[in-house]
Amino acid sequence: MTMRLTHVLLLLAVLDGNRAWALTVGVDAPESVRPMLVKYLETARAARQKEQPDEMELARLRAQSLATAKELLATEGYFSPRIDTELKRRDGEWQLQYRVDPGPRTLVRAVVIEFAGDLAGADADKPARQEAIRQSFALKPGMPFRQSDWDVAKTMLLRALVTDTYPAGVMTASEARIDPGTQSAHLMLRLESGPAFHYGAETVTGNMRYPLTVISALSPLKPGQPYRLQDVLDYKTALESSGYYAQATVRVDADPANAAAAPISVQVVEHPEKRFSVGIGASTDSGPRVQFGFLQRNLMDQALRLNFDARVEKEQQSGETVLAWPRDAGGYENSIGFRLKHEDIEGQQVSNTLFNGKRSRIQGLNEVTLSLQYHTETQEVGNVLSNRNQALIGNYAFTRRTSGKAFYPRRGYVLNLQAGGATQELLSDTSFFRLYGRHTQFLVAGKDGRLVARAELGSVIAESRNGIPTDFLFRAGGDNSVRGYAYQSLGRDLSGGIASVAYLVTGSVEYNYFFNQTWGAALFVDAGDAADSPAALNPVVGSGLGMRYRSPVGPINVDIAYGRATQRYRLHFSLGAAF
Repeated sequence: MTMRLTHVLLLLAVLDGNRAWALTVGVDAPESVRPMLVKYLETARAARQKEQPDEMELARLRAQSLATAKELLATEGYFSPRIDTELKRRDGEWQLQYRVDPGPRTLVRAVVIEFAGDLAGADADKPARQEAIRQSFALKPGMPFRQSDWDVAKTMLLRALVTDTYPAGVMTASEARIDPGTQSAHLMLRLESGPAFHYGAETVTGNMRYPLTVISALSPLKPGQPYRLQDVLDYKTALESSGYYAQATVRVDADPANAAAAPISVQVVEHPEKRFSVGIGASTDSGPRVQFGFLQRNLMDQALRLNFDARVEKEQQSGETVLAWPRDAGGYENSIGFRLKHEDIEGQQVSNTLFNGKRSRIQGLNEVTLSLQYHTETQEVGNVLSNRNQALIGNYAFTRRTSGKAFYPRRGYVLNLQAGGATQELLSDTSFFRLYGRHTQFLVAGKDGRLVARAELGSVIAESRNGIPTDFLFRAGGDNSVRGYAYQSLGRDLSGGIASVAYLVTGSVEYNYFFNQTWGAALFVDAGDAADSPAALNPVVGSGLGMRYRSPVGPINVDIAYGRATQRYRLHFSLGAAF
């Protein structure tokens, strides 16, 4: 009888030990490492997934988690951690508690970067280049040693080598020696530069319609010059923005055997020689819009671009013809144009004719344009104002864009500055000087938000505004100016309408929150005014909220703004589509 009872008790003990229980896991550790441990420890993951391990499975998970914890802490620079665990079985569940003291963090003590190949030669310029590459290494003595930082620093170090002169360079050795006793890391890296590369002959494929001079004029890769990755990227960008090529690929042969004159391969996909386009759109500024365009890219087989454009809106109609030459070897692009325009906005009726010549140059993020424009126009505001204006105007415009081409950029800015004027001594009714600037800044605001800040200033210095074409004067109000007020409704208030004036100031702050990749909301405050003197400027304020939508054909913006000066709400809406 006693033997049977003993067997039963032993059996119950074995069954109880192998019984599956619910699991809870707690981690007591500094906040700098706790989230990482909670996320990746096998025991913590089993608890989140509501697993019910038996005693043998739990022992396996504990051992695996202990090894994982040490590995994770090592990646953060903690190589001498103290990890204690306590396991209890209470109220029908396993309760596992970790207490983690990561110990002192390992710091970078010394960094040694060695060079081999051409870069290790005795030429006078080599030491400076070596030092520049060393300075690009992100892990400096005294900084914490983390595995992720180490990996990124090695990648960026190699990039600093291969992007300039040495595209065949490799990293032949890298070592991080950790001394747990002194909590220090000694880093050693060796770079093999290979030979110095210089540009050789260029081969072009895919070019059938347009003269090869279009491509050769855009190339910064001159035979004999040292290789630079930025040259290659600039070349590709210039080809794709030239107006002749839909796509371009530029490759430099990185075979060390050809380093003295590395062959260049250029492959292009051409745009069609002719293009007809139709666009439709609408906005509360100008109402519904229809636009027609025709482009001939190879007039007289000289790659001359002839562009016709007609635009019909409720309050404005225009037609324009532009003849543009291909960009030359200096990066300049020249054009001449003719435009007819008629508008009737807020009671001001203007009909004008424009002849112009432009010379533009794009360098990286900057675009500079010099222009000479001859304007003639008639201007009427009710029965109060009737003018005929003419002016020959020289103008300088600078634009810098760092925000990319996204519909709703979250970083960067767009800056536009202009200066121009005319003299009464040369085909102009009056002498004047005009200054204009507009800056729009895009800032990240949280994970899904952005801030958009805009400032705009304009000034015309002249004895009288009479004789100055309205295109060079100012009015404010509307979608891209001061919301809550009608388009160009802020200016000189006459009995028949609103006339253009000599000074402008507007500003805006807008917060956008994007719910997903398609939809977003906006909250904004705008302010501004246009007047004939700085003292007469009396900025009005508009504020409201809106919707943002990334449609397949372009952005759609809908805003409801309250104009405090008019004490009225106004809808602002814009969309566009092109075919």
